[in-house]
Amino acid sequence: MHPAPRALRRAVSAATIALLATAVGCAPQPEDKATTSSSGSAAKSCAPGKLATKTSGKLTVATDEPAYEPWFKDDKPANGKGFESAVAYAVAERLGYGRGAVVWQSVPFNKAFAPGAKTFDFDINQVSISTERKKAVDFSSGYYDVRQAVIALKGGKAAKATSIADLRNLKLGAQVGTTSLDYITDVVKPKQQAAVYAKNDQAKSALKNGQVDAVVTDLPTAFYITSAEVTDARIVGQFENQGAAPEQFGLVLDKGSALTSCVSGAVDALRKDGTLARIEKQWLSDAVDAPVLK
Repeated sequence: MHPAPRALRRAVSAATIALLATAVGCAPQPEDKATTSSSGSAAKSCAPGKLATKTSGKLTVATDEPAYEPWFKDDKPANGKGFESAVAYAVAERLGYGRGAVVWQSVPFNKAFAPGAKTFDFDINQVSISTERKKAVDFSSGYYDVRQAVIALKGGKAAKATSIADLRNLKLGAQVGTTSLDYITDVVKPKQQAAVYAKNDQAKSALKNGQVDAVVTDLPTAFYITSAEVTDARIVGQFENQGAAPEQFGLVLDKGSALTSCVSGAVDALRKDGTLARIEKQWLSDAVDAPVLK
């Protein structure tokens, strides 16, 4: 799992991520759905394996280095293991590029969505879609809906919870003004009033000190906390998304890229046929033991 520096950078850099936000809700504006023209030229531009990529006949995909679990496996993006590696290859296949035609490139997280021309066709690196970032880059349709998750100390009574009902008798905590707190209030509806903290660090301290049974945070932050900050804690489970506009991760493309509509079309198709759900279950829900709490 992630060492602290890069994971912390991501948690801080992610677009108004729930635990670091001071305004209610963490979801950015819904991504603009790129539409593919029905004209002959548009059809030709999305022809399998014939896109106007950086290198003819190749698809250049970027991510940060090191590449951490569970998004990647063994710091090897090209092995197809881990959620984002698997998604990248699934998108590539939809676009007509087999594994041998995918070239991986290392690009720092913050540089991926900074202004300026890109050296990659698309970047996949847990980048949240946001209106501000769209000023500098294009995004595909969202390939991952960020969910809220429950964290508890290993061996504690909260660690045994398998449903929302199991959480109702527990003392839960979250940062003030966050989607995480909303989930406690509106979804769990615990019998005890939730503990509310001004900062995420206070919520983590309360968990370590036994002042709360569990805390709620977004799932990417939960990965980081349990791997680098509170290592004797585990992710108990995750909630299904509530509402119409969840925070989403999107593939990053050059501003005005000719590939945006094609890549979005590939992501949409993978979501529609259940491929994204299967990949998420394999590499996130099952691999990190984060079942959906119902």
